[in-house]
Amino acid sequence: MSKDTQHSFTSVISVNPYTDTYLSSMASYLSKTTSPQYDKNQFAISHLNANGFMTSKISISKNIPEEDLYDAISNKAYDDLSLDQAVMYQIQFIETFNNVDEKDRFFHVFVVDPATIHTVYEKAVKDIKYIDVIIPTPLLLKSLYSKNIIEDGGLHCYIYFQEDDTFLTVYNEKEFLFTKSLNYSFAQMHERFCELYGERIEYEEFIKFIGEENLKETESEYKEYVIKLYKEIFANINSILTYVKRVFEIEKIDHIYIGTQIATVTKLDEIAEVELNVKSSNFDFDYGFESDGNYIDQIDCLMQIYAILPAEEKYECNFTIFTRPPKFIQRESGKLILLMAASLIVAFIYPVSYWTITYIQDMRYKALTQEYTEIHNQKITREATIKNKVADKEKIIALLTKEQQDYKDKKNTLITIHDVKVNYPMKAKYLALLTKDLNKYNIGLTSVSYAETNSSKVFKLNLIASNDRKITRLIEFMTQAHEGKFNFSLQKILYDEESKSYSSELKVKLL
Repeated sequence: MSKDTQHSFTSVISVNPYTDTYLSSMASYLSKTTSPQYDKNQFAISHLNANGFMTSKISISKNIPEEDLYDAISNKAYDDLSLDQAVMYQIQFIETFNNVDEKDRFFHVFVVDPATIHTVYEKAVKDIKYIDVIIPTPLLLKSLYSKNIIEDGGLHCYIYFQEDDTFLTVYNEKEFLFTKSLNYSFAQMHERFCELYGERIEYEEFIKFIGEENLKETESEYKEYVIKLYKEIFANINSILTYVKRVFEIEKIDHIYIGTQIATVTKLDEIAEVELNVKSSNFDFDYGFESDGNYIDQIDCLMQIYAILPAEEKYECNFTIFTRPPKFIQRESGKLILLMAASLIVAFIYPVSYWTITYIQDMRYKALTQEYTEIHNQKITREATIKNKVADKEKIIALLTKEQQDYKDKKNTLITIHDVKVNYPMKAKYLALLTKDLNKYNIGLTSVSYAETNSSKVFKLNLIASNDRKITRLIEFMTQAHEGKFNFSLQKILYDEESKSYSSELKVKLL
């Protein structure tokens, strides 16, 4: 608890809504609570898994005043993350001072759909009524530095496997830098293991193997497939770390802390050190708490530490919507009751003043009721108008689409008619011109064909003559006479013994 809350609360309860567990602390002793109850002297804290929120790093001009900062960041977040404008997302942010820029300030922004908060914490709120703080899980790691549990700086990567989520978080010089939810929660790992194994096994059996079997020693048939699974996971982690180093211009990761929500015999830090070639340690810290000896989730311990930190030593990023009502004298109802009590006292002394106040309140109520009725009627009218306009718009769009199609059909018809009117007479004109030359040299014509592509228009004339010289003289004449209009090509002249005649195919390309 911060200094502001130490005098208000005597204990802390951490809520893990994903596993439905509650951890209470009195002084430095931790104990799990199976039947939590509301206690006004109890400070309640919970966390939001990385897959429950969106995050982005954005820049805002330093010229924007503090009173407009939230609106500016919210608008930028909606644009950068392509958020649905119809949803009123909860947006929290923390400023980063790693970037030195004369014009802009930089913020890590966290965005949550309110429906997610209601869904995740529905059961917990039924038990304890209020949750004072709901913080993104990656920001809890700041407690490790604030309490000097980790004293050295540098670039640290934290990987933590949970039943519903697995997150990777990077801190640079004791400040939050990056986080990402991995698609390898225990539930997802179980599904992937079954795919590799080729047979479905029970989730409980898989978790038991992960927790109780040492991959170095076990002879189980599951060993090979769990090793494949871990290699796949660390290959994915390596890709993410490569991305982080490139984007943030980082040379190397100094240390990796890796752990799981359940106790495991296999040392994941040893596997991480081999697969990622980075010095690694177990995500299992000494927080200075005493417990009953049972394994306690590291996230629960981090929440307990976070709750007692002074405000200046932690990130203020609170997504709770389950806040306590203010003190009685600060509540609207409390103010009303006090006002009524004072009014009664005054009423006995000054009856006229009492009735005057009552009359004023009644008039104000009637005025507000009338204003509400008018605004409500305006709302209904405008909604109906919008609905009609939308219907009209759809009709107009449909009519426009039909008119555009009609225009396209008519245009295509006119193009076809123009092609028939222009091209066909031209073909006849060219054939007449060529036929006149054929007659001049007494050469016959057995067939004519015409082909047209995007780049050329070609006549093919099958010629027949009694002498091959006639054909060659014809080509020589036509080449000179029609230079610039046609391109003539003739591959060969064939002689037919039976008919004593010469034939050839003449290609005439229009220029």
